[in-house]
Amino acid sequence: MINKTILFAIIFFVFIATACKKDEPKDPVIPNEGELITKLVYTLTPVDSGEIVQFIFNDIDGDGGVSPVITTDTLQANKVYSGSLTLSNEIANPAENITDEILDEAEEHQVFYIFSNSAITVNYSDEDANGNPLGLETTVNTSSPESSSLTITLKHEPNKSATNVSEGIIDNAGGATDVEVVFDIIVREN
Repeated sequence: MINKTILFAIIFFVFIATACKKDEPKDPVIPNEGELITKLVYTLTPVDSGEIVQFIFNDIDGDGGVSPVITTDTLQANKVYSGSLTLSNEIANPAENITDEILDEAEEHQVFYIFSNSAITVNYSDEDANGNPLGLETTVNTSSPESSSLTITLKHEPNKSATNVSEGIIDNAGGATDVEVVFDIIVREN
């Protein structure tokens, strides 16, 4: 009888000890978060001749309280430009070149360029390892003089095989937005 009582007590204490054992805190699983981008520079270089044009977004404190500074420029009508986009995180010390990270993870990123009118068109000049557009390098064509806006959006993990995404149409892209900036643009006569 004593053996059954001792056995029962041991089983009871083992059960209580394991049932009341607190779970060890686990490290949270952090998904591949979007990049912190504090500076975006879109440089357009005329293919034939003319002035280099830059559109700059600079947010010195990221999502902090200081408003970003957006610098725009003027394009010439009937011109072809070679476009190059650079992105960085200047809060980090030293500053991080996000452009290189996007190149390394090209299959997981795509830049979209949306103009508010048809006086300006953009075409991709680069692609990822699967032959899908990336958007760090572009060709921009202007036609008639007009005012326009340009929205530049960097998507993380877009669905590059969705309808029209490879043509630069963002509607079906999905994914997370790493940065989105709107620039006002004027296209003027030469």
